[in-house]
Amino acid sequence: MDLSSLSSYRTVGVTPSDPRKSLPQWGLHFLSYTHRLNQIKKRSSGVYASLSERERGEYYSQRPPTPLLDTVNYPIHMKNLSTNELKQLADELRSDVIFSVSRTGGHLGSSLGVVELTVALHYVFNAPQDKILWDVGHQSYPHKILTGRRDKMHTMRQTNGLSGFTKRSESEFDCFGTGHSSTTISAGLGMAVGRDLKGRKNNVVAVIGDGAMTAGQAYEAMNNAGYLDSDMIVILNDNKQVSLPTATLDGPIPPVGALSSALSRLQSNRPLRELREVAKGVTKRIGGPMHELAAKVDEYARGMISGSGSSLFEELGLYYIGPVDGHNINDLVAILNEVKSTNTTGPVLIHVITEKGRGYPYAEKAADKYHGVTKFDPPTGKQFKSKATTRSYTTYFAEALIAEAEADKDVVAIHAAMGGGTGMNLFHRRFPTRCFDVGIAEQHAVTFAAGLACEGLKPFCAIYSSFMQRAYDQVVHDVDLQKLPVRFAMDRAGLVGADGPTHCGSFDVTFMACLPNMVVMAPSDEAELFHMVATAAAINDRPSCFRYPRGNGIGVQLPTGNKGTPLEVKSGLYPHTHPRRDY
Repeated sequence: MDLSSLSSYRTVGVTPSDPRKSLPQWGLHFLSYTHRLNQIKKRSSGVYASLSERERGEYYSQRPPTPLLDTVNYPIHMKNLSTNELKQLADELRSDVIFSVSRTGGHLGSSLGVVELTVALHYVFNAPQDKILWDVGHQSYPHKILTGRRDKMHTMRQTNGLSGFTKRSESEFDCFGTGHSSTTISAGLGMAVGRDLKGRKNNVVAVIGDGAMTAGQAYEAMNNAGYLDSDMIVILNDNKQVSLPTATLDGPIPPVGALSSALSRLQSNRPLRELREVAKGVTKRIGGPMHELAAKVDEYARGMISGSGSSLFEELGLYYIGPVDGHNINDLVAILNEVKSTNTTGPVLIHVITEKGRGYPYAEKAADKYHGVTKFDPPTGKQFKSKATTRSYTTYFAEALIAEAEADKDVVAIHAAMGGGTGMNLFHRRFPTRCFDVGIAEQHAVTFAAGLACEGLKPFCAIYSSFMQRAYDQVVHDVDLQKLPVRFAMDRAGLVGADGPTHCGSFDVTFMACLPNMVVMAPSDEAELFHMVATAAAINDRPSCFRYPRGNGIGVQLPTGNKGTPLEVKSGLYPHTHPRRDY
């Protein structure tokens, strides 16, 4: 079979203007409530929503009806379903994801966006013999439900419960553990080459997207995949979130980067779609040497966008198919079956268009608020957040940095697709030209900051402690050895709870304190954090870093005007040892 017949554009469905139409039947029932949620009461058997006199809810005891999903414990139980039954299964699976996450909290929007894709993958392929990898893993909740873990979803992100990401020790269907981004093409390629060396015939599918395509490792892997030419499938889950929507502090910001713009043009370019239809028609009707003509038409169609004669992915050696409607099960099943049945294709990239939060109106309209959620009430979308008397360390850091930037025009901020998580969206609102979102690209972020420091600016690079691990060579080689005054704000230091070991900031003291020129700081309270931000701003002859936890301050008095006072930098003393490092 000629894969060029799969290159035609599939029309992407439009979300109905009436949000009720995008909900399964049980969602309509919940939206019909006319009484607002008033309070949350804790009882011995769980958390309950206390409603009005007319409708007192024990919502969490009401699992939505899922008659078809109830018969599917593993993917093998899906194999004889009709197309209509697969659509019903997807609807029920989506409602079950909403119900499960409402009880535990977790990553909601990403999982809702890949429901149809998950159903299609497990219908077409034979996991765990076929390997399905989920990049980052925060969109794997539907996958977990379909692979024997539905009865444990209530333990998600809890001690001794299910991980919020894929985890090899949890299930044979989780062929690769994740938590950080952009790893699955590399791992999938390794599995494909290992399969070939051992003479096996299984398929390897890597699902990547939701920001992960901005990291350099993804392109390193695609470049190598094109060279090695082993059969594997890369599914680009394009939900228009090239930069993660973690803007919990100040609302959403648009995706960043040239890749985001290129993918948007791929989705919307009418001449491309029409010319690729011509190529499809020529290929189907004319054989032999005339296939070259079809290829030229197809190449020209791609060149209408890229300006280089072919798409970026094909230049890297991957056969490109798409864009495809990621919510159309018929199209997904047809394309996946054809690619699966075609021998010796080499690496194939299927560009799938999905909508983050699909099927839950609150998540569709506010991807930033429903990317990661606490426990919530599905009828109202209200998240059950405890009321704190103090603000988060993240917010205090942002306020301290804004105060420094108001006093010094050379202060700039860099983050890696985590504007909300690091507080940098607050800084961006105040200083839009001095805040840089580089995408999920921590290595680039650090060296970019080093370049800014070379020009006399005062860069503050705000990166989670666990993600700083991804850029350690740049910290050592590009910053510390050159004694460049880059300031590293390491959020989420220490243990972080529900996100698990992949997100714990357990190692930063060790890997930063061993560097010869690094000043390492850790505040004991929020006021000290303000002073350490001021200290970092004042250090201009070497790099510095400060670590602070996820969580809220303890309520001490803050400096006047949020402006800290630089602290004296001293050598740290370890008990019964000699001075080791500046702190």
